[in-house]
Amino acid sequence: MNYSVNLNKTVDFNNKTCHCVGTGRMDLAMHKEYLDQLKIVQDEIGFSYIRGHGLFSKYMGIYREFGFRDMPKKEDYCYTYLDMVMDSYLDLNIKPILELGFMPDDLASGTETTFFWKGKISPPKDYDIWVRLVKNTLTHLIERYGIDEIRTWPVEVWNEPNLPSFWKDADMDEYFKLYELTSRAVKEVDLEIRVGGPAICGVDDERWMRSFLEFVKEKKLPLDFVSRHHYTSYTPKMEGHYAYINLHEPENAFKWLERSRDIVDSFEEFKGMEIFITEFNTSYVPNAPIHDTTLNAAYVAHMLSRLGDKHSSYSYWTFGDVFEEFGVPFTPFSGGFGLVANGLIKKPTFYTFAFYKKLVGDCVLKSEEAIVVKTDNGRIRGLMFNPDFYCEKKSSEISIEFEGVEDGEYFVLEQFVDEEHANPLKMWHEMGEPSSLNNEQKDLLRKAAEPGIASSDVTAENGKIGLKYTLKPNEVRFFEIKKIERKPDYGYDYDKVLAHKCIPDENAE
Repeated sequence: MNYSVNLNKTVDFNNKTCHCVGTGRMDLAMHKEYLDQLKIVQDEIGFSYIRGHGLFSKYMGIYREFGFRDMPKKEDYCYTYLDMVMDSYLDLNIKPILELGFMPDDLASGTETTFFWKGKISPPKDYDIWVRLVKNTLTHLIERYGIDEIRTWPVEVWNEPNLPSFWKDADMDEYFKLYELTSRAVKEVDLEIRVGGPAICGVDDERWMRSFLEFVKEKKLPLDFVSRHHYTSYTPKMEGHYAYINLHEPENAFKWLERSRDIVDSFEEFKGMEIFITEFNTSYVPNAPIHDTTLNAAYVAHMLSRLGDKHSSYSYWTFGDVFEEFGVPFTPFSGGFGLVANGLIKKPTFYTFAFYKKLVGDCVLKSEEAIVVKTDNGRIRGLMFNPDFYCEKKSSEISIEFEGVEDGEYFVLEQFVDEEHANPLKMWHEMGEPSSLNNEQKDLLRKAAEPGIASSDVTAENGKIGLKYTLKPNEVRFFEIKKIERKPDYGYDYDKVLAHKCIPDENAE
């Protein structure tokens, strides 16, 4: 593909890549490995928000009904672990989106659970107690962190209530009751705390979305943002511990999201309202080996080029592999959702996000295989991607000519992910797929996880610079073009440096 780019003409590109990222249940933040992984992500990518499950579940210990021996039971609140988790997040410069769920064990009306860690998914046995739980928790957070801070923490009511595995019987009317009482409770604490839902996934999503908005409209309920999830794989096929999946064609996947946007905008009251994708990835299960591959990196790179067109936030599920939905992972490459594998090993998709982080400025090219921006300091940065959607093993030829460039010499830096670079999965396979890594193996895999790097210098003449690349299948390549003014030291000549050679002794001077 050949592109001619005028640096004085801009196109729309809304890059919200680093607004939010997902996590497993929140109490996993008590693990050192979890926080170490999050620190790596924050140091090199830097997400603004984090959203995860289990705020009110057993292991956070916020609510229980306590009574010793014959004493009558009373509502009991404990914020010890909540404070630890929130402090850890804020120390790493990330704020929570507070997903209100799952049900505390002592408040659940039923015994139904989800996941390895048995989060309770039934409605509360007493909605008055649930409302007090929501209000007391928000009030505690305000007292600890201040009202101005908590007003920046959006509140999402539950997780995927349209699935019976996350909300008993996927009972729509019961969820609407939960949303009504919860949203009003949030606003009773403070009118400026943002609240939203319905956090649905792609099952019967159109009916759920329309019905939810009709209910909110009829009841005149608080709604500051609409939320949903987005995964792009078919039903997985299981082999042992692992789930193998095929992907939806990208265009069809985007159409699902567009339908949600159209439904929201069809209501005069909600037209233009922010939509948060509070979870997205390729596969929706945490044991899908695709998550560890360069295909995942390239496929997600393509997704990120367009998700900002209609969404104010889109949260990759998840930042790391300390994660227990199906149990503790068996190996460092177990198909977990994370950008970082256990052992502090960056996966290929980590760099998709690290590269997008740098695409800040005026967009001058946006296509199905490339994004290019012009930064405030005059640099040109671009990202190219060649997802092998159909396993055809085809390379992609990309040529870009930039117009409107100041004549002179330029430095071109490139970083890239492909089958040979930033692909620790390949080395792990070649070293025998060890399930328990020793320090030497971890060190090797971390080195193998670094992207390839290359550089060149080019000269702009008559206001133009041209670049040409051949992208391998599933390659993701970042480039930056920066004008330089060469100032060699006295007597230094690079051409002479490269011209050193051996000569016969009889010719020596």
